Amino acid sequence: MTEQARTSVARSHEDVPEGVIRPQWTAPANVRALSTTRHGGTSAGAWGLADGSVGGLNLGARCGDDPAAVERNRARIARAVGAMPVWLEQVHGTDVHRVAEASPSGGPVRAPRADASVTDVPGVVLAVLTADCLPVLLADSRGRAVAAAHAGWRGLAGGVIERTVDAMHALVSDADPIAWLGPAIGPDAFEVGDEVRERFCEVDARAAGAFRLGTQPGKWLADLHALAGLRLERCGVRAVYGAENRCTVRDARDFYSYRRDGNCGRMATLVWMASRVDKTIAQCRIDEDEREAPARNQGDEDARCKPCGAQRRGR
Repeated sequence: MTEQARTSVARSHEDVPEGVIRPQWTAPANVRALSTTRHGGTSAGAWGLADGSVGGLNLGARCGDDPAAVERNRARIARAVGAMPVWLEQVHGTDVHRVAEASPSGGPVRAPRADASVTDVPGVVLAVLTADCLPVLLADSRGRAVAAAHAGWRGLAGGVIERTVDAMHALVSDADPIAWLGPAIGPDAFEVGDEVRERFCEVDARAAGAFRLGTQPGKWLADLHALAGLRLERCGVRAVYGAENRCTVRDARDFYSYRRDGNCGRMATLVWMASRVDKTIAQCRIDEDEREAPARNQGDEDARCKPCGAQRRGR
């Protein structure tokens, strides 16, 4: 494994793109994760900021953006997390790609065709791309394996979560996964037909509770987060965290949305295991309220987090 692949610390605040979401979950100290927004890159137009200006962090290579802009955006993410993520060719399916080792470039030249990935190798950064679909992160509670899944309704109904959990157990037989659900289309914006509701209810009758009557006969408003929660529960994953209030369709300022805009960029949700346990910009252990509170009875140097300079509350 190269030194680049082993490094998992963000080197400065400038390395971390603007507006990234840091999952609030009980993952062990060696697990790192983040979810990007549309801010902090070099893309423009449909792939740029909400007004079309330059600054969009589109990370999708197959959505019509300038390839040079995508390459720059991906390089920025690689600098932020310490290695080039393993990007997938996502097809709304259920295949899970196992990453058994880190390559010198951080991933294979050709993106594996899969909608989820799993690894037990420290320093390997897993990623899924979304623009309304649900990103699902998994981490073994003892920090021995991580996984990322792209869960649109087709993949979710087809069992992408179940197959990802199974893949983690194939790596670590006694794995105890916890989950984080990222930003996705919300329950007030995701209208589907009878056939979608029936697909889920055939597997679990409780899924009916994740659907509300839509605006027209035969239409339903679906809650992807609730549906994913049911699938995770069936797999024995009971510790589930998430960003249920972040609707990609309603929030054009922060998120790309295929349903809202059609042609658009893609956000990335990433997870990896550090090769050593330390504080990083990507997952600083100082709480936000501690950063804002003044230090008491401490010198300036002792009152700040060494990696990011955040203000620490005095004890």
